[in-house]
Amino acid sequence: MSIQLLDADTINQIAAGEVLERPANLVKELIENSLDAGATQIDIEIDHGGRSLKVSDNGKGMSAKDLELSIARHATSKINKFSDLWSLNTFGFRGEALASASAVSRMTITSRLQGEGHAFQLKNEFGKISAVISVGGEPGTEVFITNLFENVPARLKFLKTDSAEVSNILKSIRAMALSTPTVGFKVRQNGQVKAYYPVAKDFVSRAQDVLGFEKLYVASKKIDNFEVEIIYSSPNDVAHSSQSIWIFVQGRWIQDRGIAKAIFDSYRNLLMHGEYPICVIHLKCNPNVIDINIHPTKSQVKFQNSSDVFRLVHGTLRSELEKAPWLEQVFNKEPTREIASDFTHYNSETLQDSAFAITAFRQKSIEASPMLSGTTLPTAQTVEPIQMEYWGNLQILGQANLTYILAQSRHSLILVDQHAAHERVVFEKLFKSWKENKTETQNLLLPLPIVMEPHFIESILKLTAELMQAGIQIERSGPDAIYVTGIPAIIKESAVENIVEKIARDSHEYGGSFAIEKSIGDIFASMACHSVVRAGQALSNDEMKELLAQMDEFPLSSFCPHGRPVYKEYTFNELDREFGRIL
Repeated sequence: MSIQLLDADTINQIAAGEVLERPANLVKELIENSLDAGATQIDIEIDHGGRSLKVSDNGKGMSAKDLELSIARHATSKINKFSDLWSLNTFGFRGEALASASAVSRMTITSRLQGEGHAFQLKNEFGKISAVISVGGEPGTEVFITNLFENVPARLKFLKTDSAEVSNILKSIRAMALSTPTVGFKVRQNGQVKAYYPVAKDFVSRAQDVLGFEKLYVASKKIDNFEVEIIYSSPNDVAHSSQSIWIFVQGRWIQDRGIAKAIFDSYRNLLMHGEYPICVIHLKCNPNVIDINIHPTKSQVKFQNSSDVFRLVHGTLRSELEKAPWLEQVFNKEPTREIASDFTHYNSETLQDSAFAITAFRQKSIEASPMLSGTTLPTAQTVEPIQMEYWGNLQILGQANLTYILAQSRHSLILVDQHAAHERVVFEKLFKSWKENKTETQNLLLPLPIVMEPHFIESILKLTAELMQAGIQIERSGPDAIYVTGIPAIIKESAVENIVEKIARDSHEYGGSFAIEKSIGDIFASMACHSVVRAGQALSNDEMKELLAQMDEFPLSSFCPHGRPVYKEYTFNELDREFGRIL
């Protein structure tokens, strides 16, 4: 077969297949056009699973000439030359969306420039364009599309059910709303309001509206070519899929495995299997360090150095999570004296002892309770205290089922899982010893050879000093192998090879310090589980007091190292309602 040029219809339908895989892609492209036009209000109407839809905005509008060019291929107002691709400040720039949509739908575009007395309208039927005419209309632009993909049966048959397509459209709209809090969005389906996001003051307020969570926290950092703002949930508030992680780069909603992994690993030892964080990432960077022109739907980007982005996101989020800001809301930062004033039915002398003699009872419990002393649990004198005491200020009521410490604050009844709590404390102690370079090393009688790809070998050899601190001694034995000559005394030799290989892979992809810390954390989590107080073990009042007091020394003590919750809270208002004392 001889080579020949494709006709315009075929070219446009191929482009439509790349850019508009399903109705949600088209909605996203139309909303991006509205945002680029300076709209502050965007209304979307959906019917027939998105095969019929209308997007209206109050943006600057188009002239008759611009309207005619708007559905021509590669016609755009966003760039003039190739170099402009590296300094984009707009969402759209390819000039393909409307041209692609016009090839596979019936389309009517009505647009009126701000300040003009009338609008202009263009009609299109599967690539056949009518002349632009003058009509009435509000300032801004309205794109009305029907019969989407009707002339492409192959595309049509791969669409999902109407409800599934609408679900994808609504997710795209939520994404656009999350990225632009200064723009209002209203969505109707079959004439009924499906979603409404009024203009918000900032990213946090918009995230609360869109995601439906009030208890959200913010972490931010600016360094070199990057600036990041992360809106995140407490590990108490989780999702059951990764769909609640939203990543935006330069305002664009993207999918990025590296950033997603940075988020997941920030929550390490805080979530159980099958739990996912609720998180919104807004990343801005110097245009010179990113390529946003690598995917037809602009759903992916390429960073000049992806490991820099990983470390920025991971470090920023992890450092804020380690502050456990959600504890302030649980305990309301209430001083124990206020708690005591409310508990009039308890002995006031006992309350004062519990509330104001924390140092004394810690020392007493250490002397009286071998189980909580020595190497198993760090004493109050050996660990730097945090600024606020939460757990130590609770009033202990007793032990339930030899498993749960029963305590109360001013507003709540709180049950603490003694095994999970002690597990976290021991885990943090082990981590602290490692960071202070106190890990004991056991020299091997025979070096352990490990064969890996040369690039993994190079990556792990750069970490020789850090590994030594963790108790792992390595040396090169060839271009694709190393010898392990020493291992931490606390781990079995049979586990070393997997640990070292994992560190090498993570180091190569995400950075050295992250790789070591994650692997060491997994080891310590397993060790802690087998060396602490068990469920079914009786504890004295002093032992329970000491355990709660030492939880205060580690902000993440509200979760065990495997992500299980350490406590459950039942407010007295909830209990009063259950007992019919209040309505």
